[in-house]
Amino acid sequence: MSTREKLAAWSKGDYMEMYWAMFWRRERCQGKIWRDTLTFLLNRMARRHGGYIGSGAKFWDEPLLPHGLHGVYISRYAKIGAGCCIYHNVTIGEVDGKAPEIGEHCLIGAGAVLVGGIKIGDYVKIGAGAVVHTDIPSHATVVAQPARVIVREDKR
Repeated sequence: MSTREKLAAWSKGDYMEMYWAMFWRRERCQGKIWRDTLTFLLNRMARRHGGYIGSGAKFWDEPLLPHGLHGVYISRYAKIGAGCCIYHNVTIGEVDGKAPEIGEHCLIGAGAVLVGGIKIGDYVKIGAGAVVHTDIPSHATVVAQPARVIVREDKR
């Protein structure tokens, strides 16, 4: 990818490598001034594209964001496992300082809302527009409002 293509992709919010490089650097940063500076820059980058990732959010690995940060809100208390795919306009919000813990290799469809201190199992698929406020077992598919489990595959 040429520099021109990278700049064009970044200005649209599609080039996330710079964002995640700064995010991981902030996680390792010891000095308050550098941490605050990186937080400021990360918030500006996210806000420019209509998203927000809280400064205390825990990621086991970079999530796949196919549409960049467009409309993605992730609470500072959220914990997200490795290999998750999060589409646009997803809200992973908090209630009373508690946010969802999302397992590994989950797919969260566009416009989905996950709130409260819930646990989402591994390999869960959450459909577009679903509102999830209860725990979801591993290997389940969740759709609609209120969220309901339509498929549960036992992998025993």
